[in-house]
Amino acid sequence: MTLLLDGHKVQGKNLKVTANLRIESGDMSGQTSNTDKAHKGFKPKMLTVSLMIPFVDRTQMTDLMRLAESTAGGGQLHLYRVVNDTAAAFGVRQVEFAKGIGAGEDDSLRAWLVQFTLSERESNPEKVEGRRAGYKVSAQGGLDSAVGESGEGSGSSGDNPALSGFEKGVGPCG
Repeated sequence: MTLLLDGHKVQGKNLKVTANLRIESGDMSGQTSNTDKAHKGFKPKMLTVSLMIPFVDRTQMTDLMRLAESTAGGGQLHLYRVVNDTAAAFGVRQVEFAKGIGAGEDDSLRAWLVQFTLSERESNPEKVEGRRAGYKVSAQGGLDSAVGESGEGSGSSGDNPALSGFEKGVGPCG
C-alpha cells in the first residue's frame, strides 16, 4: 500500500493506514433509564499511520519529519492532499498532521517503528455545514416589550408608560 502527501511518497516498510470516523452524541435521558441520544455531528476523520523505517534509511525519517513540521502562511499546519486506498474509501482528500509523531527504536529489527495521525480538513460535511443557512436571531426586548421590538419608547425622554404614578414620582424616603 502507498501513502502520498502532496505527491511525496511516505517511505517505509509494512505501511498500515487505519481510518476512524467519530460520531458525537449526547445522552438525553437525564436521570431516567431512557436510551435517547442527541446527534451532535460527525468529527473529522482520522488516519492512523504506522510503518517501519530501517536505521540505514535515515533520510526517509528525515523526509517524514520535514513533512510533519511543515507549516503554511501564518504558522498554520500545512494542508496535504492525500492519496491512499483507505483514505479514498473513507472519502478523505485533505489532511494535516495531528497528535504528533512517534518513533521507537527496535534493536532486533534495526529500525524505527513510526506512528502518526493525520486529521481530515475541509471535509464534505464541514463544507455542507458552512453553506447551511444559519438561524436569524431577532433582537430581544426588555421585560415589557415583545421579542423583536427595539425596546425604546416613542421618543419620550425617559417617561416609561408601563410605570405607575407611584413608581414614577417616588424618590428616596427621607
